[in-house]
Amino acid sequence: MALMHGGQLQQVAEQYEIPLIDWLDLSTGIAPTSYPIPNIPVNVWQQLPQLSPKLIAAAKQYYQCSQLVITNGSQAIIKALPDVYRKKNANGQAVYLPVRGYKEHAQAWKIAGYKLHWYQDLLPEIENLAENSVVVIINPNNPTGQFYTCDVIKQYHEKLKQLNGLLVLDEAFIDVMPSENSYCPQVNDNHCFVLRSFGKFFGLAGIRIGFLVANNDWCNTFAALLGPWQVNGPAQIIAQQALSDTHWQEQQKQTLKKWRTAQEQTLWQVFSKALILDIKGCDLFLTIAFKQADSAKKIYHLLCQQGVYCRLADEQDTLRFGITSADTLARLENACAHACEQLISEK
Repeated sequence: MALMHGGQLQQVAEQYEIPLIDWLDLSTGIAPTSYPIPNIPVNVWQQLPQLSPKLIAAAKQYYQCSQLVITNGSQAIIKALPDVYRKKNANGQAVYLPVRGYKEHAQAWKIAGYKLHWYQDLLPEIENLAENSVVVIINPNNPTGQFYTCDVIKQYHEKLKQLNGLLVLDEAFIDVMPSENSYCPQVNDNHCFVLRSFGKFFGLAGIRIGFLVANNDWCNTFAALLGPWQVNGPAQIIAQQALSDTHWQEQQKQTLKKWRTAQEQTLWQVFSKALILDIKGCDLFLTIAFKQADSAKKIYHLLCQQGVYCRLADEQDTLRFGITSADTLARLENACAHACEQLISEK
C-alpha cells in the first residue's frame, strides 16, 4: 500500500478546488530557496550519464567520508535494504524503529516480514537489543525534531557490532546543523551506514539525488543492485557544484535559521499557548503538537480552505510546516489567525 507524504499539492488542490498557482505549499521539509542552476553543456543532455569523478570527490569532501554510492534518492536504498540484509544476515529478524518518523522505513521492513519493535524519543534499551537486529535512527527525526549526538550513536554502533547487527542512520535533514553532528566520518564497517539527502537542504528535490555513506562491502552491494545510470547527467553537474560551494551553503544555513526563528515565533503568537502543547523541528520544518489532538485535523482543513498546505501527521494529531520565506510569512500568519478564529467560534 502506498503511503501518504507531503508534496501532494495537485491532489490537494483538486480536493479544495483552488488553482495550483494560488497555494502556499509548506507540506514538505524542502528549503524554500534553491541552489542556482548552473549552465549545463548540451552534450550532458545528449549522453548517457557517466559516473562523475568530480561529483564523487565533492561528495566525499562534503560528507567527510571515504566511500559512498550516488543514488536517485534514499528511497531506492530503503526499499531494497530488507531483502539485501536477509541475504547478508539470515538470522536477522528484529528491527527497531521510531514510532514517529519517515514511514517508508517501517513499510519496507514490514513487507519483508521482519518483526518491528517501536521506540519513542528515547532509543530502545541498548542492553535489550536482539542478536543480528537492525536499529533505524532518523537524525534529526522527521517530524519530531529529536536529535541524538554522535556519542550516543557511537554506543549503539558498537553494541550492534557486538550483536552482528546493523545501524541504519537517516540524516536527511542534518545539513542545517553543524557538520560535526553527522556520523558519516565514523562509518567504517559492516554494522553501520548513513543515508544522506541532497534535495532538501539545497532546495532541489526534483533532481532526485542522494547518497549512501558506507564501507566498501555495502557500497559494492548496492552499486551492483542499483545498476548503471542511477542519476542523470545534469543532476550530477548541479550536485557537484552545489556540494563544492561552501559560501552558498553557509548563506543557506544562516537564511534558514533566520526564517525558522521568525516562523516559530509567529506560530506561537498566532496559536498561543492555549492551543499549542509544543513546537519542535529543525531549520527545515516545524511540527506543532496541540493540547487537543483533534485541533490538528481541524486546522489543517481550515488552512487548506485558504490555499495553505501543511502536513497533517499520519496520527492526525500534529501539523508539520515547512519553512517559509520572509515574503510569504505574513500570508501564513494571516491564514493561521483566521483558522484559529474559526476553530474558536466552532466551540
